[in-house]
Amino acid sequence: MSPTKNTGKNWRGTFTVLVTPFTADGKSVDVPALRRLVDWQIEQGIHGLIPLGSTGEFLSMTMQEQEEVIEVCVRQAAGRVPVLIGTGAEWTDEAVMKARLAESLGADGVMVIPPYYSTPTPDELFVHFRKIGESVSMPIMVYNNPATSNVDLTPDIVARLAQIDNVRYIKESTLEVTRVRDIIELCGDKMTVFAGILGYESFWLGAQGWVAVCSNFLPRDSARLFELVADHKDQPAALALYKRILPLVKMVGGHRYVAASKVALDYMGLPVGTPRPPRLPLPAADTVELKAMLDRLQLKDSIPVH
Repeated sequence: MSPTKNTGKNWRGTFTVLVTPFTADGKSVDVPALRRLVDWQIEQGIHGLIPLGSTGEFLSMTMQEQEEVIEVCVRQAAGRVPVLIGTGAEWTDEAVMKARLAESLGADGVMVIPPYYSTPTPDELFVHFRKIGESVSMPIMVYNNPATSNVDLTPDIVARLAQIDNVRYIKESTLEVTRVRDIIELCGDKMTVFAGILGYESFWLGAQGWVAVCSNFLPRDSARLFELVADHKDQPAALALYKRILPLVKMVGGHRYVAASKVALDYMGLPVGTPRPPRLPLPAADTVELKAMLDRLQLKDSIPVH
């Protein structure tokens, strides 16, 4: 079964954790650019979209701006692909409020990172996610990224969270690919694993999706990589494609993920502004390197102007 245009409750495929386009002065969301980005992603075959993740700079945006992004993305996607909204917050009540807002605006689900400063205990994590789950009727994707959230959702903790009715997905963003194996073993069909970093590697261990940064500017290749593994079991073709895009996957790893993605989109013909402080624009040397990589793939000015 092809994952394309899957808007039901069995999501799979490559979902882009979208950048947020800002105007040139950085003071507001660039709504026309966001609409264009959503359309281009879908036209390129991406399987889902996740605005307002860390790549979307949600921590550097007002609630009014976040609501605007949700409205634009949901309306522009128009049911063509699932739209999950990043609704993480340090305070449980705020996370509940944001999840309810996303649902009221027509989102298909939410992606929720754990509270990222208070380092909650497993019991506190369970209550946090249970309260979010009880507040909405749509699916929840929990997000494990201990490098940035200071909380590690280990497979044992994930198995406990899977007991919450609508906690059905996890974005697993560690470099321990065996986490995919262990979560599947412990949770069975109660939890679907999406890779957050090691997409290609995780697919072979049973991950049903990839929440990708590089798909901001490589949506077709990123979606195709999943399809080659999951739908066609074509290891030689999948590996060849992975090696082709791997330099760019690495380029948007680490701290450069927002700045590099925005430079790439601008170079390809879709200006989306620069990151908001405290993030700085991509350093000049990295910009030269990134543009050279895009040139090798003949991607300069490759995004059509509508």
